[in-house]
Amino acid sequence: MKKFFNEFKEFISKGNVIDLAVGVVIGNAFGKIVSSLVDNIMMPLVGLLLGGVDFSGLSIKFQGASIKYGLFIQNIVDFLIVAFCIFSVIKVMNSFDKKVKDKLKKEEEKKEEEKEPELTKDQELLVEIRDLLKKQEKETKKK
Repeated sequence: MKKFFNEFKEFISKGNVIDLAVGVVIGNAFGKIVSSLVDNIMMPLVGLLLGGVDFSGLSIKFQGASIKYGLFIQNIVDFLIVAFCIFSVIKVMNSFDKKVKDKLKKEEEKKEEEKEPELTKDQELLVEIRDLLKKQEKETKKK
């Protein structure tokens, strides 16, 4: 039992859990905002367009039970708005991520192009001889 609680403590103390908790809290708050938007602004406007229908009051009585299909319609609109927002955010993030990756790839290719080609042993020796000759020439000019 102690091992179980230690594993749980380790799991909770990881940063991912805290990030997830923050995401859940923000998501919950966002859901409330969207619900308020749908319930208090969008559905009354849609109801007016449909001849003054109040969706929150739409229901059917069936054997003593009240089936509130108007609230169900509101929840569907709620879901569609949240799904659209999530889709849009992911689309923007993927687009941004792709741009960043493309930019990094171009920079990497540019660096590879700028690299001097690998020299063979003969070429390295020739470069050393050239540098020595230049050095000797400078020394003779100083004298």
